[in-house]
Amino acid sequence: MPGDEAPPPAAPAPLARAEQFIWLTARVLEQRRFAFHFLGGDADPVDTALGAYLGGDGGYGHALDPDLRGPLSQPLHTAHALRILDSLGRCAGQRVEKLCRHLTRVSTADGALPVVLPAPRGYPTAPYHPVHDDPPSELLTTGPVVGVLHRNRVWHAWLFRATDFCWDRVENLRHSHPYEVQSAVAFLDGVPDRARAAAAADRLGRLVRERRLAVLEPGRREEHPVPAGYAPGEHLFPHDFARRPESLARGWFTDAELGRSLDFLAAEQQPDGGWPVRRRAWAPGSSLERRPIATLEALLTLRAYGRLPAGTGAAVAAVAAGTAGVSRPGPVPPR
Repeated sequence: MPGDEAPPPAAPAPLARAEQFIWLTARVLEQRRFAFHFLGGDADPVDTALGAYLGGDGGYGHALDPDLRGPLSQPLHTAHALRILDSLGRCAGQRVEKLCRHLTRVSTADGALPVVLPAPRGYPTAPYHPVHDDPPSELLTTGPVVGVLHRNRVWHAWLFRATDFCWDRVENLRHSHPYEVQSAVAFLDGVPDRARAAAAADRLGRLVRERRLAVLEPGRREEHPVPAGYAPGEHLFPHDFARRPESLARGWFTDAELGRSLDFLAAEQQPDGGWPVRRRAWAPGSSLERRPIATLEALLTLRAYGRLPAGTGAAVAAVAAGTAGVSRPGPVPPR
């Protein structure tokens, strides 16, 4: 009728907005990963894109983790690569065997992994990952690598001492920081001894609450202490520890606490469709490359908890047809 105004167009759904952000900003690897997980894409293109970061020594380099630049294979890159291979269901075979031999060569005297290996020349690294001539073993890198390998039933001699190292660190943590706790969870969610893992996770969860390592009320996060060395506002929330409902860390938080955390995560999507990165910005390329990774992680967490509304276009078609790539479940089941 005359004078009637058409209703404003509906805002694009979160998944559709994220899709546009990925095509606009992401590396080929993250574009392929998004297509696999959310658009029904095949695993082969993800595998091929990941292969571009593989070095001749069996490790991964070339800024696969955006915080470490240059071609050198680094443990942080290995952890990132294994998470991707795990999500594809391809964490096995000669490639992983060769990777384990590489880990044996680069391990410290106690059989575990440092954060950053010293390079024959100085490649750029984030200032919060200092380079040492004789770097110590760290749970930060060893835990996720060991957890994923165990979760995929990989057995290699390297795993024996590395697993012992992780158990010792996790079961004796008295002081920690949020990213190290994340790594401990990755280890505990994958290690075969589920009873021991559950006991260790229970103690670790009490530590997280006592030390206020997780922000339980996102609306009051400015009142929460920021760990030493973290950037202003670099907090972690319940969903950062319990990325899937199957994780042992899920039991650390009440339904209300996790619900607030997931509400906050969903609301963090920016107008451009991506999620923010709260780490200290130290190089333009690193900051640009990390946002699509953070966006993928946010989407996968929201979907794991049933919090991801359908998108539009290709995303909706894949979801409706049931062909969208499905990331693998979290913790390894008991034997």
